[in-house]
Amino acid sequence: MLCKVTLGVLKGASKLNVLLLLLLLLLTIISLNGKWTLENSNGTLSLPAEVPGCVHTALLKQGYIQDPYYRFNDVAYGWIALDNWTYTTTFTVPSDMRAKQRVMLVFEGIDTISTVSLNGAAVGRTDNMFLQYVRWVNSHDPHEAVHTSPVRYAAQRSEAHSYRVPPDCPPEVQQGQCHVNYIRKEQSSFSWDWGPSFPTAGLWKGVRLEAYDVLRCFTTSPDIHPFTSGWSLQVELQVEVVAEVTRGQLTLSLPGLDTQQTFPVQLLPGRTRNTYTLHVNTSGPVELWWPSGHGDQPSYPLTLQGVLGPGLTFTADTKVYFRTVELVQEPVPGSPGLSFYFRVNGKAVFMKGSNWIPTHSFQDLVSPAGVRSLLESAVAANMNALRVWGGGVYQQDLFYSLCDELGVMVWQDFMFACALYPTEEDFMDSVREEVRQQVRRLKSHPSVVLWSGNNENEVALATNWFGIPGPERPLYVKDYVKLYVDNIRALVLEEDQSRPFLASSPTNGLASERQGWVADDPYDPRYGDTHYYSYSRDCWDWSAFPRTRFASEYGFQSWPSFSTLQKVSVPEDWSWDGPFSSHRQHHAEGNRQMLEQAGLHYHLPNATDPLRRYKHTLYITQVMQAQCVKAQTEFYRRSRSEVVGGKGHTMGALYWQLNDIWQAPSWSSIEFGGKWKMLHYFAQRFFAPVLPVGFEDGVSMVIYAVSDLSVDLNLTAQVWPVNNQTVGGELLLPVDALLKGCGNCTRRSCLLAFHLEDNHGARWGPGNHHFLCSPRDAEGIEAPHITILGLRAPNITKILGLRATNITKILGLRAPNITIRYWV
Repeated sequence: MLCKVTLGVLKGASKLNVLLLLLLLLLTIISLNGKWTLENSNGTLSLPAEVPGCVHTALLKQGYIQDPYYRFNDVAYGWIALDNWTYTTTFTVPSDMRAKQRVMLVFEGIDTISTVSLNGAAVGRTDNMFLQYVRWVNSHDPHEAVHTSPVRYAAQRSEAHSYRVPPDCPPEVQQGQCHVNYIRKEQSSFSWDWGPSFPTAGLWKGVRLEAYDVLRCFTTSPDIHPFTSGWSLQVELQVEVVAEVTRGQLTLSLPGLDTQQTFPVQLLPGRTRNTYTLHVNTSGPVELWWPSGHGDQPSYPLTLQGVLGPGLTFTADTKVYFRTVELVQEPVPGSPGLSFYFRVNGKAVFMKGSNWIPTHSFQDLVSPAGVRSLLESAVAANMNALRVWGGGVYQQDLFYSLCDELGVMVWQDFMFACALYPTEEDFMDSVREEVRQQVRRLKSHPSVVLWSGNNENEVALATNWFGIPGPERPLYVKDYVKLYVDNIRALVLEEDQSRPFLASSPTNGLASERQGWVADDPYDPRYGDTHYYSYSRDCWDWSAFPRTRFASEYGFQSWPSFSTLQKVSVPEDWSWDGPFSSHRQHHAEGNRQMLEQAGLHYHLPNATDPLRRYKHTLYITQVMQAQCVKAQTEFYRRSRSEVVGGKGHTMGALYWQLNDIWQAPSWSSIEFGGKWKMLHYFAQRFFAPVLPVGFEDGVSMVIYAVSDLSVDLNLTAQVWPVNNQTVGGELLLPVDALLKGCGNCTRRSCLLAFHLEDNHGARWGPGNHHFLCSPRDAEGIEAPHITILGLRAPNITKILGLRATNITKILGLRAPNITIRYWV
């Protein structure tokens, strides 16, 4: 049997859920993963291709192209996305499968526009990267098709639309493709300000045949409901029955909670949903799932066993987690606005974390080890939350399972970002199915605590990013409400009432709803969440930061380390002002902004050797970034407990961004490949559960003790050069008195160092510091003359001794060709 997939398009055209996949004894499955044949439109290229995979990686593995990330190859290989490509495979269907009443061809993910044919007859077409496609293969109705690339498809849809849906194209500095908002695929694949343009095509997830006689069980979704006297578990079975009425029984068992019940089952022909409620035994306590730093992440095994007539049985085992989550938006004393924070299991939780972008331009190259490394790095930096940003992809199952295990809360965007979108019926049909499938897939995970409709599209409308004339604005607001409220929100509320939904980020939340879902000022810090970026103001000046309820995006750029760039460049590229540096920088004026910000507080590199100066410049951008994000994050953490001018009560800090998609300047704290930037080491400290935060307010030095813990602490601030200052949450010290107390100290010759201790002298949390002047103006700084004393412990963890002749405030370690992490 011949299966062909041509990547193109037809012309013209308060509860917790647990997901189980049931494998019936009468269900036969054949995987079609592995070697396929890939061919371009005119037949000049024909090569083996792995499935799952994409065109770019197939060409790379067969030697037709170099590393797409090497030097300027992102532009050089633009032709790949402009061509049409066909995947073909031949397979044999066993006789027992052919004898089944129904045979299904299942594609877990097709990127993106394609027709699928079997033995020369079309069996379906696809237009959404985020959907699973299931096609009957019992009969074949031929279709005539015209094929095109994702880039050409998006352009054709734009041209055919009755009115402009902006933006048309990305900024020129991004070197990207246009009209990505017309196609349901990874939006950043057409380029972004931190990533290249690689509009991929291919079978990016698995392919299989399924055959069955009686029924196919798609999913079951047990919903866990808290109530006054305990918990109930509501199991929803979604099945397709091809035989007559099927009767039997279903047994649900939670052995860890001594709970079991058997239910009669009657399944009608066709696709149906059936619900069964299991009341959890209340004789013992139920252990709850908690975010990292607030408790453990216990689970309970749930077993489902069914008997549906002679010879038809099924069983499934999964994990059940118990937790509740609320998004609290209520009046704040002393403020005209509303609060905005998450309450997990009845406890207010300050979200600490970052934003997650696609980890690779080619999803088939995203490894489980790489996903685990990034998530473990987040937890190692004391993060308890990540926002899956809406311009990328819904992450693979492993990501969410690891977040469950690690206690990482997930703010889940739907995949719409920085654009307006069409609302034709075929586009909306595709979006509705996307929402259904993704919510059903992901709602099982306790880590997912929020659905969010899009990234920055409310504010794009409110502040008129795209220059829409006033008389035309109501049309775009109507489209916005139709997409995110009337459809996405309505479907989410239908499928999952266990977690909150926001239409956008940033947003004023309930206040935006009251203004027709598009607020006059979605950046109002008295409501909802905010995104804040400023590259011209001094990033050490805390008075410039918005005293917001929740900071879901903020940050500063830096370059990755030289060893990371070295893998995709040659010596002639190692210049700050050269073509390679300009090509990799996709944020307008980004390189200039980094140096200007660094120059406010540091001497810029001036080595006479060009390579040494280049390496030092890369380094100083990381120092600048770390200090800038530290200042802003510490401001948000100390703003938790105060309201000033109606603003404050901050309950979240998610900096932009955690990871990189390639080797280039970005806002990330982890480089492509897994190396921690200096920012990530700083994050370990500024996200610590207990932290002293110091800042100047007028003529005084103020030190706050910040704590995420649920216990009261009686701590003392040890401030060098002044000791034993009791902290009752806040300590106020005149700067002049501090300087007089240390003899010959001046602002230029001293810095303040401080930490927290309890009554027994035990330290709580990391130490901290405060510069009384810019380091560039400091006096008495001498070269540290660092000596490596040697390594001890011949295992993964090694102890490295260092000796310095002078004080070294900021020190980074780099080892060529290996990824290291260090603690001091």
